[in-house]
Amino acid sequence: MKKKSFLTSKDKKDWLNFIKQPKNLHDKDSVVEKNNINKEIRKLDLHGQTLDHANLEVKKFIEQSFQDKVRKLIIITGKGLRSKVDNDPYRSKKMNILKYSIPEYIKNNIELNNKISTISEANLKDGGEGAFYIFLKSIKE
Repeated sequence: MKKKSFLTSKDKKDWLNFIKQPKNLHDKDSVVEKNNINKEIRKLDLHGQTLDHANLEVKKFIEQSFQDKVRKLIIITGKGLRSKVDNDPYRSKKMNILKYSIPEYIKNNIELNNKISTISEANLKDGGEGAFYIFLKSIKE
């Protein structure tokens, strides 16, 4: 059976002196902030835009975010439910809907693709099937 130990008045006094001096306490949050320089998340909503205009916007958005050291982007394209592509048999349904064409544009653009580590479908809270995440690489200095 272990004997219970009680704090002495000296132990209590030492402890109070220790916590009153902040230089003795390690600030764990400052280490986290240094490791995660920029936790900002940027969003771009492309609802209602033409394919050509959306591609230009995406290119500018990714390049600016990369320069600003933002690591996570959300691009909202919508699901393409109101697209009028079904009426034209000569147009590809998938490639004329921003949901499919924007990721394809990014993958085929070497300049943009070199700045990106991952592209994935967004969580439901961020747009689900009608949005996707882009995780950017960090700038090597």
